Amino acid sequence: MTDRGITTPSQPEDEYFVKEDAEKLRRIALQVKRETAAAELKRLRDLHYMHCPKCGLRMNEVKYGPVGVDVCFACNGIYLDQGELEQLQIVRHPVMAAILNWFKEETQHPVK
Repeated sequence: MTDRGITTPSQPEDEYFVKEDAEKLRRIALQVKRETAAAELKRLRDLHYMHCPKCGLRMNEVKYGPVGVDVCFACNGIYLDQGELEQLQIVRHPVMAAILNWFKEETQHPVK
């Protein structure tokens, strides 16, 4: 006790509150990071969605059989979403099937 009758905190008590404050700050920082990441992902999606990866111009979806393929009329690029190649049944050729098997593991378990 001090001369005014107020007890001073002990060392373990100080450590406890320091750890609690640090944990609260860590949670706040993670929340800000999640919100910033979500906002950044939305911004990037709005910026790049349906734009050609080769020339950057706007792509259009064109129906090709049962599949809607993304076509860039500027550079004549044709882009398929996941699973659309199988729907088009181009995989019948053995060489094409072998090439697609290289990427099968990566598409089933994408790197995050």
